[in-house]
This record gives sequence, structure tokens and C-alpha cells, in this order.
Amino acid sequence: MEIKKGIGVSPGVVISTAIVIDAEDLVIPKRNITPDAIPHEIERLSRAIDATIVDLQKLRDDVTNQHGKEIGGIFDFHIGILRDKLLRNQIVAEIEKNHATAEYASSVVMRRYANKFLAMTDRVLSERVKDIHDIEKGLLRSLIGQKHQDLAHLTQDVIVIAHDLLPSQTAALDRSHVKGFATDAGGRTSHTAIVARAMGIPAVVGLGNITSEVSGGDQVIIDGTRGMVIVNPDEDQLTEHREYEKKQLQLESDLATLRDLPAQTLDGHAVSLQANIEFPGEIDDAVIRGAQGIGLYRTEFLYLAADHEPDEEEHYAAYAEALERLQGKPLVIRTLDLGADKYTQEKAQNPERNPFLGDRSIRMCLHDIPMFKRQLRAIMRSSVLGDVRIMFPMISTLMELRQAKMVLNDVIEELEEDGIPFRRDIPIGIMIEVPSAALMANNFAKEVNFFSIGTNDLIQYTLAVDRTNERVAGLFCPAHPAVLALIRDVIRAGARNSVSVSVCGEMAGEPLYTLLLLGLGLTTFSMNGPDIPEVKKIIRSVTTEHARNVARKVMSFDSERQVMHFLREETRKIIPEAF
Repeated sequence: MEIKKGIGVSPGVVISTAIVIDAEDLVIPKRNITPDAIPHEIERLSRAIDATIVDLQKLRDDVTNQHGKEIGGIFDFHIGILRDKLLRNQIVAEIEKNHATAEYASSVVMRRYANKFLAMTDRVLSERVKDIHDIEKGLLRSLIGQKHQDLAHLTQDVIVIAHDLLPSQTAALDRSHVKGFATDAGGRTSHTAIVARAMGIPAVVGLGNITSEVSGGDQVIIDGTRGMVIVNPDEDQLTEHREYEKKQLQLESDLATLRDLPAQTLDGHAVSLQANIEFPGEIDDAVIRGAQGIGLYRTEFLYLAADHEPDEEEHYAAYAEALERLQGKPLVIRTLDLGADKYTQEKAQNPERNPFLGDRSIRMCLHDIPMFKRQLRAIMRSSVLGDVRIMFPMISTLMELRQAKMVLNDVIEELEEDGIPFRRDIPIGIMIEVPSAALMANNFAKEVNFFSIGTNDLIQYTLAVDRTNERVAGLFCPAHPAVLALIRDVIRAGARNSVSVSVCGEMAGEPLYTLLLLGLGLTTFSMNGPDIPEVKKIIRSVTTEHARNVARKVMSFDSERQVMHFLREETRKIIPEAF
């Protein structure tokens, strides 16, 4: 028996037999061709590109029919790359200049693209390198006439073990037989993870070397909820996880009954539970689970799922769809939160040495005013369709906030001149995700309507820990007393200045911290949709005074270990099946 810890990207517990998928790294040898063979290679390339596009269109349409156009739209990026004349011309130039085969030229050019993405140390963007590999492999398979391993027509239940799964492989999984998957590589924000969540397949990624430790036919437990994989479990482990699986199913059933009940404490203290989304299509599921609105709409995916920078109409269409689905519930739209190494097909890449401390988020928007205005115009136009709120990310100085508001005022004036309707009293908020903003919360509170604490980045910047770096990821801890002190002070500053405060980082959806946040005075939690029912159960099971006593006790501790042990024991009393 061996227990491996990774990153749970799609919740659920399953026990089944492993099938190990080869890395399928298509090695293309360099082979020179004669000059008179160049036209033939270029023709082969054109046919292969067309054939790959047809395959991707079919996959996109199948995924759209089953899981919605937002998930299917991931493959529009793949199709757009292949249709790009610049890419085709680069491959043709490689064929003509170096007398290379179409296969070798395609591999060389696609690897150049991949290296550009790898250089983007912005986590979300660097994970898009998988999409480039996906495109490359599809094109090479078309050129050499090879079919990849078929995971769409299995005859028995399996757990897929692979070095990595490309988005197209994940989308093509036979859901009736693939019960879960685990990979060496991967992260929470990859397209593979997004597709897995949409398909409801329990998954754990980032395991390091799971492929070398599992053989085909091994029994494997996948715990996507806790990010754990157990290889060849003993009878005790099997019994425990079968029981845990039953409890999870029963818990889900019990929690489903809370959907239409208010999120309030036993003594009547009301709390707003909202959801974080990437795509408008996720709203329906979030509302079904009890979301009272969207506390964080990550608009980056408008850029990442397309092969071009979205124009104003594309922004507007996405926001309009979200508001239509929400039917009057609030929608907090976070403006673009990417690094300056963001990509378009036209712009060259100039990676920064340390993008986490570089030209990203609001800084980048203030350096690209036309792009910023396009998004703000679309948001303001959509404001007449429902309860829209604007949130600026990674604000670290008052000057940045004032500059962003000045750009917004320019947009308002332009809309007035154009006779385009909008809502003038739209609420403005900021993300509190760097220590400088947390420490100056009183000052910021005089200039905004709401705060949203982004705990993921706040922890990273406070503790100087990159949680994507496996060497130090263990130091990334929401329970660190310094982090908790900053959160407490921001909530207090909001209360003093009548500015609403929410937490929208992963901490909000972690039941372990619900009592603490409630006791610190938090009234709005925003989390991934599937996390809402469990958090609601805890809120409905306690009094405000109990939560305050918990918070007082926690804030007296001087180590994260004390904090986590105490919170785990307190939470276990309320919802023991979650631990």
C-alpha cells in the first residue's frame, strides 16, 4: 500500500482498477527531403491541418452538447491556433528553408510555441502549454496516420493513470467506465482540470511520479476531495474508503436538502453564500447548490479560451449571459487578472524575471488602457441588465485605485456621449490580496463600496511562499497567525466604514475555516459551487456567539498547527463525516 498526496481538482471518491496510459511522446526524427519534394510536404501539411480541425470541431460539438458551450469552447482555442496563417507560414518556412518533412517542421514550430508558454510563469498561462502539446500531437497523428490510445470505448471500469492528460483526451473519456484519473503533472487551473470538473470525474493531479508506481491492474483509490491516491490499498483502507464513499454520497444527499434553506446561524444571523466561476455556464449548477449570487467572475478565461483578445461585444455577450442566468442575483465581475506576459497571436512574448511581483493584474490594465476600456465599457453596458458590480484585482496603492476609477469615469463619459444606457451607481470594490492593501484597509474603505479578500494571493505574498513550487508548497498555510491577523483587520475595517467584506479565496470554501471566518465577522463567503452546501450546514448548525468564541481562541494561538488542530476538532463536532 502506498499513499500519494497531490492536488484534488475534481471532487469525489472512487475505487477501481488502474489502466496506465503511455506518455505518447511522438518523437519525430529529422529527415531531409529533396527540393522537388517540398510542394508535396506542404500539401500534406495542409491536408493534416484540415483533418485535425475537423476532428477538433467534432470533439468541440460533442463536448458542447454534453457539458455546455463554455467547456466546448476550450477547443475553439485549439482550432483557432491551427487556422492561424502565421502558424502555417512558420511551418511552411521550416519545410522550405531546412528541407524538413512536414512532421519535423510541425514539431519544431509547435515546440517553439510551447516554450513561449512555459516561459510564462504566471501559473494559469503556463498550464496552457498542455493545449499546445495537444494541438501538436493531433497534427502529428494526422500526418503519420496514427490513432492515439482509445479511452472512449472501454469495456470495464477503470481509473486512468497518466503522466498528463491533454484536454482533448479528458473530454473523450468514456464516462460510463472511467471512474477517475490521476496524473504526474497538472494544476487546478488547467483546461484538463476544468473539463474533469465539468464531467464530474474525480481527479487528482500533480502527483509527481504516480505513473512509475502504478501498474495496469493495480487497485487504486482516488480521493479527489482530499487530493489523495492510494495504490494497492489493504483491506482496512478499502473498508475505510468504501465507508467514506458511502458517507460522502449520504452527505451529498443530506446537503442537497439545504439548497433552498437560508444560510443563517441558529440565532438568526444571515450570511450570503456566493460562487466563484470562470464561465457563465457554471452559474446554473452553482444556483442549484444554493449560491445567492456570483462573488467572483474570473474574466481571464475570456482571453485564455480564445485565440485572440476578446473585443467589447464578446465581453458584453458573456456578461449578458451570466446576468440572464442569475435572474437578478448579484454578479461581481473581476477585471482582467493576468500577467503582462499574457499572449495574443500578434504579440511577442517578453517574460519577466519574477512575474508574481511584476506587471500583472491592475498594473497591466493601467499600462494597456484601450484593452482596459473595452472590458469596462462592456461591464457598464451590461449593468442595466442586472445587479453588476466591478472589482479591481491586486490593488496595492491608493493611486492605482484612483487611476482605475479615472479610467472608469472616462468610459462613463464616452457612453454618455454615445447615448448608450448604463447604471451610474454601480458598486466598485477591490481585491485585498497584498499585505499593503490589508494594512491600509481603512484608507481604501473610504473610496470603495466593498472588499473581497483573495486569500490565495494574500497568503502567498504575506508568507513569501509560491504554492505551485513543490519545494515550499508545504509552507503555504491559511492558518498562519499573520494571515489571520490581516483577515481580521480587513473585516474590522470594513465594519467600521460600512463597507461589505467577502472572502473569495479557497479558504472560503474550506469547512475547516468556516467557524473562524464567521466568528471574525465575515458575512459573505464566495467559493466554488460544490463547496456551498457543506459550508451552509456548518453555518446553520452554530450560534454567532459560538463562532466568536472559536475565533477568540484561535487568535490567541501563535502557530498554524495549533490553529488547525483546534479548528478541526471544533468542526468535527458539527460535521464529522467531512473528516
